Formats: sequence, structure tokens, C-alpha cells
Amino acid sequence: MKRTLMILCLSGALLTVLAGCTSQQAEEPAPLIAMEDFFRNPDQTGFQISPDGQYLSWLQPWESRLNVHVQKIGEDEVTRVTSSTERDIFGYAWLNNGRIGYIQDKGGDENWRVYAVDIDGGNFIDATPFEGVQARFVDQLIDDDDHVLIALNRRNPQIHDVYKLEVNTGEMEMVAENPGNIMGWVTDNAGDIRMAVATDGVNQSLLHRASEDEDFEIVVTTNFRETIDPLFFDFDDKMLYVSSNIGRDKQAIFKYDPTTGEHGDLIFEHAEVDVANLLRSRHRKLITGVAYFTDRRHYHFFDEDRAELQRNLEERLPGYEVVYADGSRDERRILVRTFSDKSLGAYYFFDRDTDEFRKLVDVSPWMDENHLSDMRPVQYTSRDGLTIHGYLTLPKGVPAENLPVVVNPHGGPWYRDRWGYNPEVQYLANRGYAVLQMNFRGSTGYGRAFWEASFKEWGGKMQDDITDGVNWLIAEGIADPERVGIYGGSYGGYATLAGVTFTPELYAAAVDYVGVSNLFTFIESFPPYWKPLLDMTYEMVGHPERDKELYEARSPIFHVDKIQTPLLVAQGANDPRVKQAESDQIVEALRARGIDVEYMVKDNEGHGFANEENRFDFYRAMERFLGKHLGGRVEEVIEEPAEG
Repeated sequence: MKRTLMILCLSGALLTVLAGCTSQQAEEPAPLIAMEDFFRNPDQTGFQISPDGQYLSWLQPWESRLNVHVQKIGEDEVTRVTSSTERDIFGYAWLNNGRIGYIQDKGGDENWRVYAVDIDGGNFIDATPFEGVQARFVDQLIDDDDHVLIALNRRNPQIHDVYKLEVNTGEMEMVAENPGNIMGWVTDNAGDIRMAVATDGVNQSLLHRASEDEDFEIVVTTNFRETIDPLFFDFDDKMLYVSSNIGRDKQAIFKYDPTTGEHGDLIFEHAEVDVANLLRSRHRKLITGVAYFTDRRHYHFFDEDRAELQRNLEERLPGYEVVYADGSRDERRILVRTFSDKSLGAYYFFDRDTDEFRKLVDVSPWMDENHLSDMRPVQYTSRDGLTIHGYLTLPKGVPAENLPVVVNPHGGPWYRDRWGYNPEVQYLANRGYAVLQMNFRGSTGYGRAFWEASFKEWGGKMQDDITDGVNWLIAEGIADPERVGIYGGSYGGYATLAGVTFTPELYAAAVDYVGVSNLFTFIESFPPYWKPLLDMTYEMVGHPERDKELYEARSPIFHVDKIQTPLLVAQGANDPRVKQAESDQIVEALRARGIDVEYMVKDNEGHGFANEENRFDFYRAMERFLGKHLGGRVEEVIEEPAEG
């Protein structure tokens, strides 16, 4: 059940290494790159291939919004099949060879609706036209071209029932009614709902049934701190593959008997990190390998054909992280995606039968990788002895000493930063800042003990890990202690506010993006479908009544008198996760003290700014703000004269 370093060229002291890496390159500082180039919508992205391998689809801007386009392979004609003008389309899928489905919310409210349309643009339907209802996909039912399984909280806002949706007409019928405690559903290879994950708030149960005609029975119940995450059934639909940490610190892949609750064969484990991504070939009906993340993504293959495919692709595309992005159902025509730390990569089409291999598109062709910075894995030690992994990105062509720094704690907080292209990081590095991302305690992927070390430590030891990263950079001579800023979104926004509240002397500027300021009001305003997880949240964050003193001590709103750092705050008015009241409170309290706080609210956004024009406004404001207080480079924007 799922619970919701060294620099690579290190040969001595960190500063020596960084200076050595820089001097060997003998580079000039990178030219100033236009802000819009970092945050504009790609010309083409999100490529997929139809089940029969005859068509390509992708997302491409139309009327400034990402919309789905389709092209038959080998032909020139392109058809735009969607016409969204209010929001980008981010998630879509082939429902069958002639029909595409996608999800979209309104203004960032996260009440996702399901839409479907033919690949010629016809027979468009809003399949879930319900106000205030959130849809989730359960199973695409690849052997049934006319139906998918979706979950809706239409009957009860706190829980989702499963419906079989007819994708051509929008007709649906309930196939699994949630008794009130189920948080997730698992289907077998035939698309039958055979497993469920239930919670009483703290304890989680894995439920199983042999067929849809039978009742669910509890297989095992564990505390939420223990994980038995069901991945999928084996190809006989009898045994289950799971990612489990029962009796161990790191999650590993096992076979699992859902009738007895016993772990079977250990499939794969890693000593340093959790493993939860098992690869399979549905067409050939075998397990092909695993993917896992240490400093970067790595693979371990069990199947020689899949291993050979990876070697083939990496030989064709040296110097990039190469990923099998999508494939036809017979797995002969595939889409390949490359990644790096300095670009959004490219998509390629590969026909394994004819050996045709061609580039489809560079996702960000306007970016010159030679002008961007390396993202280097690093590690340092916290004050209480934990190893904190992270990434350090230095401005290109600048000595690694006495630099202005932006510390960038991630959101979640039960999440982790990974190596790869991050437009915010590259943007800040291009403006002259060293950027430190750290996977503070509680970051996922490093095992149960590291995760549990974050419990009730918001603003405490989790914040200490961030502070220790700043002090590490200062001690190494990389950071100018007078020019350190902090920027983060969501939990990272909370960490930003906590940083300027509890260590006000450390930061010269701060940017809070949809961050929490008051733990009491944050918990009270959970969306209804999070309410079943409240008891678990209380254990992880603290209880507003039993831990009232902790909440008061760790909520920045109650300590605004300590804040002296210049602050920029950005918020989406429709945010269902961190309500606008979180930002309003801190801004109003500081302004009441006569402190000028820059505050940006976007009325058509939610938990982060999705619309391109809003991203441009935010990052332009952040650039000017940080340039004023930290001294980084600022792009000169020439305003067009008004007509008349």
C-alpha cells in the first residue's frame, strides 16, 4: 500500500574541484537568454503512438494553449483534434485507434473532467459534465476499444466510485461502489477490479477478490508507515507484483500471493534507494526489468531483447538519458525520448522491423545546450549526521566562489528532486545564481527511516537540513553569505517562509510560490478527497489540538515579527491544495507591520501557474526581485509603446 556527494569530478575539496572543472572549460559567461525561452510552451511535445502503430499524436500550441494534434505516419497532413482555449491539455491518451481522451480542469481547481474526441475532430463529448466532481483514470482497458474505467467522487466528495465509461457515447455505469474507505483500485490483465487499498486514516489494508462476482476480503493490514504497493498482476492473474518495505528499510520488488498475504520471490532490490518501477512487455507477457533513481535514472534488465533495445538506442543517442516513451501494442513501432540536464530533449520514431529511425522533433530547439549549466549531484551531512543528497547547478563560465545563491527546496514534501532539465534552475543559473536543490529528510526514495525522520519536523529538522545546505555552500566558499536567497513552491513555499522566519539572518531575498503559512488553516482547508487521510497527516505533520504548541511554533504566520527578508509571494486564486488564504494571511500580517511585500495573485490559476502568460508574469517579477536584492543579471525588457 503506497505511502501517500560528491561532485562527479571530485578528487579533493569541493571548491577545488569546482574551480578545476571551471578552469578546464575556460568559458565565457553564458549570454543572457530570454525569460520566455525557458518557460514558453514547447512547439511539440507529449508524443504518443496509436495502438495499431499507424498514427502519431502530440501536443502543440493553438490559440496559445497546448492542444492535441494527429498525423498518419508517412503522410504530411496534420489534424488538430481539440480546441482548448482556456487551459493547456496536459494529460491525454489513445482510447482506441480512432479516438483520443483527455482530462482538464477549470482554472486550476483540480476537478478533472474526461473528454473524448475522434482523431478527425468529430464526436466530441464531455463525458463527465459534473460540477465539483473529480475524475481519475483507473484502467484504459486496452483489450476493449469501447470502454475505460474511471473513478468519480460524484456520489460522495470524499471517495471515488469506479464507473465503466463508453468512450463513444459517454454512457457509464457504476461497477464498484466505494464502501467509504477505499483509496485506490487495482485491475487484473483482463481489466477486472481485483484489488483495493483501504484506509481507516492510519492503518491501510490490502483487499483481494478472486473475481468481480465475489466480495473483497482483507489480505493484510499494516500501519501506513509500511508499504505494500501493488504494481500489477502477473500474466496468469494469480500472483501480484508489489513494491514492499515490510521487514526492511528500502522498498524492493517482490512477487506476492494476494490470497495468503505472503511475499514470494524477491525480484530486485537496491541498497541505497527504494525500487518501485517494474517494467513489463504486455505483448510478450514477461517482466523485462526495473528502473530506479540514485543520482540519475538507472535500469536493470532481466530480458535480453529489452536490454539490447536499450543498448541500441543509447548507441544511436550518446550523451543523453534515453527512455522508451511509448509503443504500438505489438511493441514494434516505438517512440523514444531523450533527456538531459540542459534541454527538454527530443522525440524519435523507431520501427524495429524496418530499422527506420528518425527524429520527430527537438522539444526546445530554441535553446542552445552550450549556454546552459551542468546539474551536478552533491551530498552533505546534516547537523545530526544524516547524508543529504541534492544537486548543485552553477552559472556557466563563472568561477565557483562567492556567488549569489538561490536555495530551491522542493514541494511535496514527500517527493524528491531528480537529475534532469529544470527550467527554473537553468533560468536562475543563467541569471548568475548558483542553485542548490536538496532532498531534505522526508524526501521519498531513500527508505523508510529517512522518510519517518521528517514526521512532525515541518519547520524543525527538515528546515535544519535546508539551513545546513546553505552553511555547507558558505563553508566551501561557493556562496556569498550576504547574497543568499530562497525560493520554493507548495511545501517549498512553506520552507521559504520558515527560512525567513526562523533563520532571518541567512537570507537576503525570498520567493514564496503557493506556500503554506499557517498549519492550522492549511489542515482545515484540505479538499474533501484528502479527508480520509487526515489521521495519517496528523501523525506526519502533527495534530492541530494535541500538537497545538508545535503548530504555533512552526507556523510562520505567528512569527511575522521575526521576518526581515524582502519577500515576493505568488498565489493561484483557485488552488485547492494551498488556499489563497495561506498567502493572504502572511501578506496582510507583514503589510500591517509596514513591510512592503510584492504579491501576485492569478484568478485563473490553481496550485501553480499553468497558463503561459501567467508563468511569464511570475518569472519576470521573480527575476527583477532577485536582481534587486541578490544582484543577479536582469533582462532589459523594452516595452512596446501603446497605440494612439
